[in-house]
Amino acid sequence: VGMKREFFYQDDRSNKFWTVGVEGSVVVTTNGRIGAKPKETRKAHANPAAAEREAEKLIAAKLKAGYREGAIAEAPAHQKPDWGTMAMSETVFWRIIKLFNWKKTGDDDAVLEPALVALAQMPVENIEKFEAILAEKLFALDTEAHARNAGEDAYVDDVPYFSVDTFLYARCVVVANGEEFFRKVLADPTAMPKDMEFESLLYLSGSAYARKTGSEFEYHPPADYETFSNKAGWGA
Repeated sequence: VGMKREFFYQDDRSNKFWTVGVEGSVVVTTNGRIGAKPKETRKAHANPAAAEREAEKLIAAKLKAGYREGAIAEAPAHQKPDWGTMAMSETVFWRIIKLFNWKKTGDDDAVLEPALVALAQMPVENIEKFEAILAEKLFALDTEAHARNAGEDAYVDDVPYFSVDTFLYARCVVVANGEEFFRKVLADPTAMPKDMEFESLLYLSGSAYARKTGSEFEYHPPADYETFSNKAGWGA
């Protein structure tokens, strides 16, 4: 690595940087929000070659996570999205899902808050369309093959008890993890998350509507996401 290399990451939520350099056997990294004071970490390795290898590994991980290499001082100005003027679409739906703050895992309201803020800025028809797209995604995952791969509470032949709610909340996990993961699991039911749930996703549209209007959300999407609604998915 030799000299310091600089990287930055920008999306609807983030505007941050990361740098890495090697000083002898020590890997030196810095990170932070662009424009803020960097936080430095120094980690010693057995020898300079080991430090170089570690730095390359870290760089590969950052590139995979979506960082771009380039001078931080020359990073493009961060454009904050104007959610209120956007039309709801598949692309915008996934952009909003990507706003979830998983650093707050364990507190679902905090995880959802950035997405809730964005969605509540949109016209009511867009909030309804978001709910319609969400219902479509959950309906698509409502198949016997996916239910058989849901972990401890999976659907099993001749077992009298199968929790339709638990399976719905498991499907919420798939959507909450973004477009790439959704497509992967839709195509390969064995990739279905095991013993996980994210019921809170079901209340995002209603919470955004309530925050915007002060009223209760009474919209019913065309697709029904309740378990067993996708007749074709269950061989009916």
